[in-house]
Amino acid sequence: MIRATKVQQQHRWVEPAADTVVLDFDDRHRRRLAMTGTRGLEFLLDLETAVALHGGDALVLEDGRLIEIVAAPEPLAEIRCNDARHLVRVAWHLGNRHLQTQITMRGLRIRRDHVIEDMVRGLGARVIEIEAPFDPEGGAYADGHAHAVQNGSDHVHGHGHTDHGHDHHHDDRCGHDHSSHHGHSHAHDHRE
Repeated sequence: MIRATKVQQQHRWVEPAADTVVLDFDDRHRRRLAMTGTRGLEFLLDLETAVALHGGDALVLEDGRLIEIVAAPEPLAEIRCNDARHLVRVAWHLGNRHLQTQITMRGLRIRRDHVIEDMVRGLGARVIEIEAPFDPEGGAYADGHAHAVQNGSDHVHGHGHTDHGHDHHHDDRCGHDHSSHHGHSHAHDHRE
């Protein structure tokens, strides 16, 4: 099976693509995966490290042909706030829970989660159910084109978390010492 071993980032390729793959957020964060394009081309994604792929990127096959990446629509919650201060407050609460979050011109987008949606409604935000590609921020630990580590839990971090068999919601009830379990410390201010 032919391999895709390189990535051409968005807007850095102009030749026509030999095929297209439509991938959700999780499948755009892989190192090695057998894939089939929409026109039937079968290939093996075989990268040196897991790379966060974005819609508009292209995978480069060993023979030089390109496979275009299309970000699949997913069920998301778009969070709308009253003003910039309100947006920052809601974003802080999402970040404090280590939720993957996409920032748009209209607000914030997260994967559907009724508990989190209720929380942000409680903070005065509006939640709109949408279907759209999900392209969250890479985070402070990601490089320019967001290398990520999939850790087996519900979220992706660029700073090497591993799943330690506990829910990964950081609030004052999380029940573990962040520094001893993860090999580094977190600074969380839990005051509301």
